[in-house]
Amino acid sequence: MLDFMKKYMMLGVGLAVKTKDEVEKMAKDLIHQGKMSEQEGRHFMDDLFKRYDESKKVLEDKVEKLVEKSMKKAGFARQTEVETLKKELQEVKEKLKETAS
Repeated sequence: MLDFMKKYMMLGVGLAVKTKDEVEKMAKDLIHQGKMSEQEGRHFMDDLFKRYDESKKVLEDKVEKLVEKSMKKAGFARQTEVETLKKELQEVKEKLKETAS
């Protein structure tokens, strides 16, 4: 039984592309097939959901870094950089108005 569960635990990264509903359905199917008890099924689903959440976070972080890297290569400014420039431009405009008066 432990070997069976370990194999499914190794699906951690693969779970990032599955929805929680699909994971829950898979666990319920295993329970109905008699491959694990209801208690083992609950524990199994809890572990799968935990791994799902961890894998999802890792995948999101990797995608975010890749997008940021790609945008930087393409020469796009980040929103924070644009906001900083807007603020500096507004300050320059205000100083010019003061000098013109």
